[in-house]
Amino acid sequence: MTAGSEPVLELLPMVFADPGEARARAEHVLRTGPSPLHASVAHQVLGIWQRDFGDLRVALRHLRRARDLAARAESADREADVLATLGVALVHAGRTRQGLASFERGVARGGGHTRARVLYRRAYVWWVLGRHREALEDVRRALPVLRQLADDIWTARALTLRATVHLALGAVDRAVADFTAAERLWDTTGQEHDKADAVESRGLAAFRSGDVPAALRLLDEAEERYAKLGTPTYNLSIRRCEVLMAAGLAPEALAEADAAITLLDRIGGQSTRKAELLLAASWAARSAGDAHTAIARAALAVRLFAAQRRTWWETHARLVLIEARTAAGRRSGRMVADAAAVAERLASFGSPAAPEASLLAGRIALALGWTADAERHLAVAARSRHCGPAPARVTGWAAQALRARAAGSRRGVLEACRRGLDVLDDHRMTLGASELRAHASAQGAELAALAQEVSLAQGSPRRLLGWSERWRATVLTAPPTRPPDDPALLSGLTAYREIAARAEAARMDGRPVPALERERRRLEREIRSRTRHMGGAAGDTGDRFDVGRLLDRLGDVRLLELAVVDGRVHVLLCGQGRVRRFAGGSLAEAVAEAEHVQAGLRRLAHPGAEARLPLVEAAGRRLQELLLAGAVPRLGPGPVVIVPPGALHRVPWALLPALRERVLSVSPSASSWLRARETAPPPAGRPVLVRGPGLATGGAEVPGLADRYGTATVLEGDDAQVPRVLAELDGASLAHLAAHGTFRADSPLFSALRMADGPLIVHDFERLARSPYRIILSSCDTARLASVGADELLGLVTALLPLGTAGVVASSAPVNDAAVVPLMLALHKGLGAGLSLAEALRDARAALPGDAVHQATGWAFAAFGAA
Repeated sequence: MTAGSEPVLELLPMVFADPGEARARAEHVLRTGPSPLHASVAHQVLGIWQRDFGDLRVALRHLRRARDLAARAESADREADVLATLGVALVHAGRTRQGLASFERGVARGGGHTRARVLYRRAYVWWVLGRHREALEDVRRALPVLRQLADDIWTARALTLRATVHLALGAVDRAVADFTAAERLWDTTGQEHDKADAVESRGLAAFRSGDVPAALRLLDEAEERYAKLGTPTYNLSIRRCEVLMAAGLAPEALAEADAAITLLDRIGGQSTRKAELLLAASWAARSAGDAHTAIARAALAVRLFAAQRRTWWETHARLVLIEARTAAGRRSGRMVADAAAVAERLASFGSPAAPEASLLAGRIALALGWTADAERHLAVAARSRHCGPAPARVTGWAAQALRARAAGSRRGVLEACRRGLDVLDDHRMTLGASELRAHASAQGAELAALAQEVSLAQGSPRRLLGWSERWRATVLTAPPTRPPDDPALLSGLTAYREIAARAEAARMDGRPVPALERERRRLEREIRSRTRHMGGAAGDTGDRFDVGRLLDRLGDVRLLELAVVDGRVHVLLCGQGRVRRFAGGSLAEAVAEAEHVQAGLRRLAHPGAEARLPLVEAAGRRLQELLLAGAVPRLGPGPVVIVPPGALHRVPWALLPALRERVLSVSPSASSWLRARETAPPPAGRPVLVRGPGLATGGAEVPGLADRYGTATVLEGDDAQVPRVLAELDGASLAHLAAHGTFRADSPLFSALRMADGPLIVHDFERLARSPYRIILSSCDTARLASVGADELLGLVTALLPLGTAGVVASSAPVNDAAVVPLMLALHKGLGAGLSLAEALRDARAALPGDAVHQATGWAFAAFGAA
C-alpha cells in the first residue's frame, strides 16, 4: 500500500459499521479521479454494499472493476482481498465453480494477514455451501494469524462463523462459547452491522438450546438494529421462520418467507438467499397443511440448490419435498427409497434433521405394508428419543410408537406416547405466552392420536378419557406467565387502544382508515412480539389429570367429554363412579350442522326472521343425534357438563332438546372444570358493573343491577376506560361487562370488548393478578374461540379460566341487544338467590318471552366453568 491510502481503506470496515455512509463516501471517492488503488477500494465497497443489500448484478460489475484496478495498481494483497469479496458474490449468485476459483487465486496471491482474511471468507462460503468440515478447517488456519495481529474485527467474525457452523452440526455448547467470545470483541468496536449479526446469531443459539422466547427476543432486537442501519434482513427472516415454525406459527412463517422472497426478487438480490427462503417457505407451508404450496416451493429450492452445488441444502429441501408429497397423499416404493437416501445423507452431514427423514421413510413403508423396511427406518429414527432438542426427541418417540403399533404392542405404543408427550410438556412450559403454548401442542398431535386409537381398540373408556385430556386444552393446565411491567409493552397497548378507537370513529363517520389500519397492524405485531418474549416456568406442567379424582368430584353431575378418533365422535359419559362410551357420528357432519345453526342464530337476532326458528330447532335435533346419541337416556336428572373438542366449540348446547331445561355448563377440558370447581371465591370480593359505549340499549340492565347490588362499583362513560376497568376487575367476586364484543379469528388474543378509550383485549386480561371469580360478558361473540395447535382454544373465555375465574357466561353468536337485557336481569336474580351461573342461566332462559328473538338469545349464551 502507498502512503495516504489509509483513509480510503477505512471505507472497508465502515461497510459493516455504517453501510449508508460507506456507500456515499465510496461514490465521492470515484468522483474525485482517484488512483487505481483508491478506485479499487471504492468499487469494492460499492460491490459489498450491492452484494449484501442491493442488486447482485451491479455488485459483480463493481467487484470485477475493483479486481482489474487492483491488478493495475500492482498490489498483490489488494487483488487477493478483492478476489475473496468477488468469490463470495459469485457464490451468492449461484456461480459456485467461478466463486471457488476466485478464492483459489486469492489464497495464492495474498500473504500473511490478507491470506487469513481470504481464508475466513472462503470458510463463510463453505458454510453457505453446507460444506462444514471445510469451513472449520479454513477458520482453523485463519484464527491464529488474526489473533496474533490483534485484528479484533476479523477475529470476531471468524469466531461468529465458527459458532454458526457448530450450530449447523448440533454442537450448541461450542457455538455458545464462540458467540460469547466474539461478542466481547464486538463490544470494543464500532461495527454496528456486525453487532446486529452477533445478536441474531445469539438468537439462533438460544433457539438451538430450546429457549424459544429468548430466541424471538434476540431476533427482534437484531431486526431493530438492522432497521436503524437501513439494511435488509433476509438471513434474519430465514432464522425467524425456523423459530416461528418450532413455536407452531407456520402460517406466520410462510408469510414472512414469501414477503422476503418478493423483496429479494424486486431488487435482484442473492440467489443463495432466495433458495434458502424458498426452503423456509416450503417447510412452513407443509407445517401449515398447504401441501401443494410446499411442493412448489421445495421443488424450486431443490433446483436452485443443485445449480448452486449446495448439496447440504439441497438434501434438506428434498426432505421437505418428500414430506409435502406424502402429505398430498402420494405413496410409493420410490418415495421410501428417496426418503431413506435423504436420511443417510443427512446423517453423514451430522444434520439434526436425519431422524425426521428416517421417520418419514418408515411412515411411507408402513402405509405400503412393508413392515420389515418400516422397522429398519423407524429404529434409526427412534434413536433420537433420548438426546437432542425437544422436537428431535418427540420425533424419536413418535417413531418408537409406530414401531410398537406395527409390532402389535399396545402397551409399547402407550408408553412411547406418554414419554413423547412428557418431553413436549417440558418444552411447552418453557414458553410464557399462552399463544405459543397452544400452538406448540400441535407437535404432539400424532402421539395423542395414536394413544387414543389404542385406548379405543382396548375398549377402555376410562383410558380413552385420560388420553383425550392429555392433549386437550393443555394451555389451560397452568396460568400463562404474567406480562412484565415492560414500559414498551404498556405503551404499545395504550397506543393500540388509541389507534383502534380512532379507526372505529372514522369508520362510523364514513372516513377512510387505511393509514390507521396500517398503524394498528404494526402495533399488533409489536404487542405480539413483546408477549412472545416471556419465558415460562420450566418443570411446571400444571396438574396431571386424574380420572378417579374427577369421578369423586362429580357427585350428581354428569360430564360428557366428546373425543374424536379417526374422524368419529365418541361420547365419554362420566358419573356414578364410572366412565361409559357411546359412539357418535361423523365430526365433519357435526361441524357442518353447527355452522348452519350459527347462521340461523345470526338471522334470529333480528326481528322478522321467525320462519327460521323451526329450521334451527331441527338442526339442534340433528346435532343431538350426532353428538350425544345413546348417552341421552343415561344423563339422569342432575347438572350436565359438556367438554367438546375444539372443532365443536361453537355448538349452542342449550339448543339440543335433551339439554334445554337442564343445568348446563361447558368446559374446554375436564381438567379445567375440576380446577374451576375447586377455585375458592375471593374473601373480600366485590361486584363490578361496566357499561361500554355504543350499545343499542345503552347497557340498560346496568342501572337495575346497580340497584340490586347496592355496593357495586359502576364504571360507565369516561370511567369505563381500560386502565380503570382492569384495576377494578382485579380480584372482584363478580364482574358484569355490557359492551360490544368482537372476535378476531385471525388473531384471537386481540378479540376485544369496546371500552370508552378503545378495545379491552385478551392481552390486557392476562395482566390481571387474579381475574374475577365470576364474569358475565353481556356481549356478542365473546364465547367464540379459535382452535389452534392440537386441540387448544384461544379467546376471551379461555384467557380468563387459568387466571382465577371459576365461571363465565358468554355468547357464541351475535345477539339482539334488547333481548339481552331481560336475560341478564333474570340471570342476576338467580345469582342473588344463591344459584350457580349454570343454574341461574337455565332459569333465566325459562323466564324469557317465547318469541324467536328471545329464544335465540337464550340459546346463544352459555355458562363456562363451574361457579
